[in-house]
Amino acid sequence: MKIDNQTVDKIAHLARLEFQNEAKEAIIKDMNSMLAFIEKLNELDTTSIEPLIYMSDEVNNLREDEVKPEITQTEGLKNASKHDSDYIKVPKVINK
Repeated sequence: MKIDNQTVDKIAHLARLEFQNEAKEAIIKDMNSMLAFIEKLNELDTTSIEPLIYMSDEVNNLREDEVKPEITQTEGLKNASKHDSDYIKVPKVINK
């Protein structure tokens, strides 16, 4: 497979990218070199190689969940810079 202007235009459209002439030529060159590398990898005999499922043989050491004392609403509001009697006050971030 060879990458040409049409292919780059289609990929750029799908990725919502725009390339100028010099950048498009560089992209074509880079993509063709990537494809050449993949073709080189396809020449390798991998019939006796098992697929890689995990990057390491490490096993996750998960800890047991512990129930810890909860803080009350009053204690939680103590650290808030602005609050009323029940809630933390924050600046409005969504404008309608």
